[in-house]
Amino acid sequence: MRTTRSTARSTAIAATMGLAAATALSACSTPAAAEVPGVTDDKVVIGTHQPLTGPAAAGFASISAATAAYFEYLNANGGIHGREIEYIVKDDGYNPANTQTVVRELVQEDEVFAIVNGLGTPTHSSVLDYLDQNGVPDLFVASGSLTWNQPDEYPNTFGFNADYVTEGAALAQHALDTDPDAVVCVLGQDDDFGAGILQGVELALGDGEVAANQTYSTADQDVTAQLGAMKEAGCTHNVLGTINGFTALAVGTAAQMEWFPKWHVSSSGADYPTLAEYLGEEGTPALEGLVSVNYLPNSPSSEWYELFSQINEEYNDGAPYTGNTTYGMSVGYQFAEALAAAGADPTRESIVAAVETGDLGGNGIAPLTYSADDHFGHRTVRIAVVAGGAQDFTDSAYEVSEAGATAVEPEQAPLENEGIPATE
Repeated sequence: MRTTRSTARSTAIAATMGLAAATALSACSTPAAAEVPGVTDDKVVIGTHQPLTGPAAAGFASISAATAAYFEYLNANGGIHGREIEYIVKDDGYNPANTQTVVRELVQEDEVFAIVNGLGTPTHSSVLDYLDQNGVPDLFVASGSLTWNQPDEYPNTFGFNADYVTEGAALAQHALDTDPDAVVCVLGQDDDFGAGILQGVELALGDGEVAANQTYSTADQDVTAQLGAMKEAGCTHNVLGTINGFTALAVGTAAQMEWFPKWHVSSSGADYPTLAEYLGEEGTPALEGLVSVNYLPNSPSSEWYELFSQINEEYNDGAPYTGNTTYGMSVGYQFAEALAAAGADPTRESIVAAVETGDLGGNGIAPLTYSADDHFGHRTVRIAVVAGGAQDFTDSAYEVSEAGATAVEPEQAPLENEGIPATE
């Protein structure tokens, strides 16, 4: 497996720009810096596991580069409490066995302060107990599995994505709201991802109302049988709990079958530029009308999008701007906000407490909902649609509870202080 430590312009990243505020610090370490792993008088070291290679790389490898670009921007503007953020990214190839190896390296050898945005349901599940047993803050997991919301069992773990049940319920409800006669089917990954999407769809439709439910394995690059069964069931609206590569595979396979249902896709597998790259010029028209959900400011009309585009140009070599760019920079901002709230001398305990206060604002399309009893922050998602070869938000948004999905007005978190969390 590949592991490096450098700038945002490489696949393993250390965001280490100089800090103007560092001159105000004492030459000696503070008590917190002397005792807290990953914290010194001028630096906080964090780590993550990401699929830089393997089946999920094409869809997700760019996330950590975007996060690192945001940290470089932050560090160039004074950091947090006079400390720069050093961000170590290790490649796990979307393989749980590799995840265990690289996370142990991050904790035992690199002595990181926290694991931030570890990506994937099967991969991160394999290190959940290890991180808990070692008291490592497990912040903003890149997955919508309900596994991350068990504060009694895993008090240091917090999800970042809207949970899969929320996304599935919103997608299904939108299908019904736009077409009351919709015949809804589900194709999902054969793990908590797909199971959560199905649970959400059933929450919106009612038990027994899903016309067909099919699953796939990331080890099998053929979904012809699954799509054939869905077509035979008369599905008109397919809700997908798929990563980007398998979304493209499903849409492309259906097109080859000359079957063109409506596609309603989880945020984890609905990034239009990525899907268009998979399908190529001939296959891209099949994406027209694709419905997805998101909880982040992934719209050109957003001030956050404009700021992140500027950061991407300056600190990320002007890499193509995709939904992964918004995602990566958003989670970077959210960690920086939590670190600011953790105090001038942060500890592992204080950053967990900072998230649980519920005071973090985030930058999503609705206020964050973290608390001591709820370790998920995004309970509202907004509908986006591909139209004319562009993906953008509509006016529709849904808040999901145990009662189902309810239409609400989105409430975008404002951009303040040029996207740098306040420390006072």
